[in-house]
Amino acid sequence: MNADAGVAGAAAGGAVLDDIDARPGSTASLLRTVIGLYLRPLGGWISTAHLVTLAAELGIPSAPARTGIARLKQKGLLLAERRDAAGYRLNPAAVPMLERGDRRIFAMREMTDADDWCLVSFSIPESARSVRHQLRRRLHWIGAGAVSAALWICPGHLQDEVREVVDDLGAQGWVTLFRGAQPVVDVSLAEAAASWWDLGALRDEHLAFQRSLAALPSEPFAAYVQLLDAWRVLPYIDPGLPPAMLPRDWPGRRSVDEFTRLSADLADAASARMRAVVSRA
Repeated sequence: MNADAGVAGAAAGGAVLDDIDARPGSTASLLRTVIGLYLRPLGGWISTAHLVTLAAELGIPSAPARTGIARLKQKGLLLAERRDAAGYRLNPAAVPMLERGDRRIFAMREMTDADDWCLVSFSIPESARSVRHQLRRRLHWIGAGAVSAALWICPGHLQDEVREVVDDLGAQGWVTLFRGAQPVVDVSLAEAAASWWDLGALRDEHLAFQRSLAALPSEPFAAYVQLLDAWRVLPYIDPGLPPAMLPRDWPGRRSVDEFTRLSADLADAASARMRAVVSRA
């Protein structure tokens, strides 16, 4: 087995397919954000020197940047490749993850009260309890809620992502998906949602994101990367619940509006700065 095949095999095991595996603001998370934003427009390859320079624009010194890059290589996101200089190319196995991230991050969907739901029912034997653990973990990270230990619920438009998770884990024989209309519950829909999702923790995430906006730097590249890095977890863990399921003072709409506004203001200038850095001789 060659080195690339080995990395692709590791990716199939889930490492490179983990969309969220680092704390926002950390070196690893900021580097992932830079790679997700810019490696594809650059043709999938960047020199080590340029990547370290971009990290410096984010306040990351050279030594931690190089360590962080090496860790992303170990995780299978990057593959070492020398061209006219030492550098890295994007692992092809990571592209579906990044494309999925694009759909989530730049076009967060919010449900209406009339939208369909996807129910995920599973019965996984004790001999495969690691698969059961990973399934619950991955369902949580795509925004699904737990109705019970073996019955989860998510917006209907996430059904394809659920199928990807199930296929990645090889759990097809233990999982059944149902598509349905609004749940029928004995309590209010808002009370039901509060028992299926941790809305208190989700509210805290939104408020933390909104507070982080006051600390964005003035330089567009650093500001845009930090904005994306602070934001990109929210479109995964927030399913975009319909109005009937949310408190009246829900902060989600403000988060979406602020991200949309700032992203539009910063994206072009940030891209121009990135290209100025990588075009240096």
